[in-house]
Amino acid sequence: MMVEQKPTAIKAATISSLFWKFFERGGRAVVELVVQIVMARLLLPEQFGALAIMLIFVNVGNVIVQSGLNTAIVQVPDVSARDCSTVFWLSFAISVVLYLAIFALAPFIASYYGMIQLVWPLRALALILIVNSYNAVQVAIVQRSLQFRKVFNATIASVVISGVAGVTCAFAGFGLWALVVQQLLYQFTNCAIMAAQLRWLPSLVIDFKRARVLFSFGWKLLISGLLDQGYQSFSDLIIGKQFSVSSLGLVSQGKRYPQAIGNLLDGAIQPVMLSAVSRVQGDVAYVKRLVRRALKTSTYLIAPSMTLFAVVAEPLVRLLLGEQWLPCVPFLQMYCLIYALLPIHTSNLQALNGMGRSDLFLKLELIKKAYGVIFILLGAFVFNDVYCLVGGYVVASIISTFVNAWPNRKIIGYSYQEQIRDIFPSLLLTAISSAPAAAVSLLGLPDVATVLLQAAVMAVSYLGLSRLFRVEALSYLLSTAKELLASKKVAR
Repeated sequence: MMVEQKPTAIKAATISSLFWKFFERGGRAVVELVVQIVMARLLLPEQFGALAIMLIFVNVGNVIVQSGLNTAIVQVPDVSARDCSTVFWLSFAISVVLYLAIFALAPFIASYYGMIQLVWPLRALALILIVNSYNAVQVAIVQRSLQFRKVFNATIASVVISGVAGVTCAFAGFGLWALVVQQLLYQFTNCAIMAAQLRWLPSLVIDFKRARVLFSFGWKLLISGLLDQGYQSFSDLIIGKQFSVSSLGLVSQGKRYPQAIGNLLDGAIQPVMLSAVSRVQGDVAYVKRLVRRALKTSTYLIAPSMTLFAVVAEPLVRLLLGEQWLPCVPFLQMYCLIYALLPIHTSNLQALNGMGRSDLFLKLELIKKAYGVIFILLGAFVFNDVYCLVGGYVVASIISTFVNAWPNRKIIGYSYQEQIRDIFPSLLLTAISSAPAAAVSLLGLPDVATVLLQAAVMAVSYLGLSRLFRVEALSYLLSTAKELLASKKVAR
């Protein structure tokens, strides 16, 4: 049975978890950025497009393998070792069935896209499903207990090892296989290192009664996950077929970097918030404070980061990736806007998950995907333009901020007006700070000087205005940093 913790104890555990989660995300983002830059210079857009096609089937499979049961381990009040073993064996059985299905269908998938060379890379990449059936349970156990240092250790080691292997294979002329090796080695290494730290092994038991209890929560998240992943995969499938694999490579590359920044900043906060909310879900007022803190802090970090990235996109892409990748700049800028809104989505949705309202989570997904699919179809078949298709994503994302915030007016008493007031200072200062940064491009400086000067101008303007107007999010971040430093000194 889970013991109720006091807010002070939860705050200390949450701050420590945020520290390790941020450095896990940060370390991974930095290494992956270097690896992707090198590989983008060695490989072609068509090869990244081919990887995107294969990941469609693997990512959808991963959602089915986990079945929402890993999140159920985090969220339900009482979880035993027997429950974890039950989740693993069910996930493992599903992963084997899905792997065999992808293995058999690989020739048909490759033929449909006119890329017969996809057959064996897809069959190899699908092994990720079996690995993740084990690793998802490990991560859920760690996340439930807020032991994010273990995730940090596994992530950093695996991203370095897989990155070195992928770049080496790319230099050796392995082409698409270099990307497959990188993906596979990351998952295998991450799972192995997590297992070495956690030392958890499933027992030979499946408790079907407990499985029904866990699945009563998890099935809604399964459907929600399938809708979300299917929605993303749907656009990739259409781009790869209606336009070209090369176009898909450009879109996926344009999405990759804003996504990395979003995962670094917002992704460090939200998993910790889910665990914290799950522990105090009976205290609605405290839950609301946690959600407000997550929303304000994430927005303060992400809004200026995404705006700066959009401003420096063209010289940065030309400088790091090369001229052949310049067509991805408009996609990158559109995804910067999409991911700038990420804190609004995740804060509201994690609050619902933490409060055990996966039923509302599912209803929201059904609504969002309904109009999202319409926008995709309009872009692909009415306007017949890949830029319009991605632009539809932007419009859908803006509408979804209102949809995701709707239930929390009543669930935790967090109204639209309050949410707007909480994020408005960050958005206003971002808009003001981006103007002088954008003006730097008019000076006609070399790309390196332009990017560095734009970043410096944006940072000085944003932080200076934050201090001048005493923005609360900055004060909180500074005080949290001091607490972390103090706790580390005491620990030593």
